[in-house]
Amino acid sequence: MPELVRNMEHNAIFDIQTEGDFLIQALRIFKFQYDNNVVYHDFCTYLNVQPDAVHTLEQIPFLPIEFFKSKDVLSTTDTPEITFTSSGTTGSETSKHYVTDLSLYEQSYLKAFKHFYGDIEDYCVVALLPSYLERTGSSLIYMANNLIKKSNQPESGFFLNEYEQLHQLLLRLQKTDTKILIIGVSFALLEFTEQYQMSLQNTIIMETGGMKGRRKEIVRQELHELLSNGFGVPKIHSEYGMTELLSQAYSKGNGVFDCPNWMKILVRDTEDPLTYLNTGKSGGINVIDLANINSCSFIATQDLGKINQDGTFEIIGRFDNSDIRGCNLMVL
Repeated sequence: MPELVRNMEHNAIFDIQTEGDFLIQALRIFKFQYDNNVVYHDFCTYLNVQPDAVHTLEQIPFLPIEFFKSKDVLSTTDTPEITFTSSGTTGSETSKHYVTDLSLYEQSYLKAFKHFYGDIEDYCVVALLPSYLERTGSSLIYMANNLIKKSNQPESGFFLNEYEQLHQLLLRLQKTDTKILIIGVSFALLEFTEQYQMSLQNTIIMETGGMKGRRKEIVRQELHELLSNGFGVPKIHSEYGMTELLSQAYSKGNGVFDCPNWMKILVRDTEDPLTYLNTGKSGGINVIDLANINSCSFIATQDLGKINQDGTFEIIGRFDNSDIRGCNLMVL
């Protein structure tokens, strides 16, 4: 794709301001992916859905996320610049997200962070992500590494299990006016607070979820209470993203998430995946991520959640055995 055309495409995605803008771009991308993504085209054909009959977001087919485990989900013939992979469990098949344009991913997380938190240059970024550092192909590590570089703070960096070193760094930073972002996996954040009790100022604690088999899973409310007390902060922030997406939603507390303007959540009926639920009703999470223009922007996830009256959303769990009943409609 010529550079000028590509930049125009990117601007159209990231300049969305209204619901009308979002619908226009979503329908445009749906048509593009229907025409250019073989896996998605076949899925739409199986559902007997054609672009000329699609006029609303709810009429767009959402590809089950499991397809990223067995198929090359691509809407372009460009060579992938990187392949992001899910962590998976021992012996399980991992998802593969072939990213042909890393600038889309970088624009997505940088613009979203600035929208929700301000300039990354104002923060010392601390990444406590041991389980991700111990493998390759993590989109979270790619993002965290880039945020660390963009922060322009010499103290920014990754920590594996150097808790004492991290403790000393935080004590030093507390003597300055530096804003701190600690982004970490749940089990590592808990382990740190069990060794060090702190009372941090100007600090955002952002958990990325999951015990990764290191500890017993606990409910979000209990996790956040433990972390809040351990770090001495009023709220625990969260990031909602996944290997198959190029955008993230953020929560500034209580597990209530907001999306950037190019990302949207719909909630489907767990028994009838082609039916959508009203606000306040719990069901399966469908994600529209328009930054995913080169793979698939319309994904039916394995998460359960609900949309609140103000448009925010909450994640309340996952399908039993990660099984999306009624949504595994086709084996390609």
